[in-house]
Amino acid sequence: MNTEGSVRLDSWLWAVRRYKTRSQATTACRAGHVRVNGDTVKASTQVKLGDEVRVRIAGFDSILEVTALITKRVGAPAAALAAKDNTPPRPSKLETAAPILRDRGAGRPTKRERRALDELRGFERD
Repeated sequence: MNTEGSVRLDSWLWAVRRYKTRSQATTACRAGHVRVNGDTVKASTQVKLGDEVRVRIAGFDSILEVTALITKRVGAPAAALAAKDNTPPRPSKLETAAPILRDRGAGRPTKRERRALDELRGFERD
């Protein structure tokens, strides 16, 4: 593990086992699912010790702090030492709103149905 300099973001994400392949990490960076210190970045961005990396996987953000710079994929225990996970716990299913589903083939909601859905979601009308 290296403690000086910097490492490419996509190779670091792959090395700490957030993505199975480096090309998946590159694709996630291109899609805007990865942020370093609050900024959307390219895969070639250099990360340094202490940087905060936010990775969106399956609709949830993982917040990682760079604690070691590695370029080669290592075992899970060593990868855990290279990134400190500061991710808050996910909300339980009871705390999240249930998705509103419509019957297939029902078409677009009418104005009355849309207003009822908005009221159910908590949106206020003018």
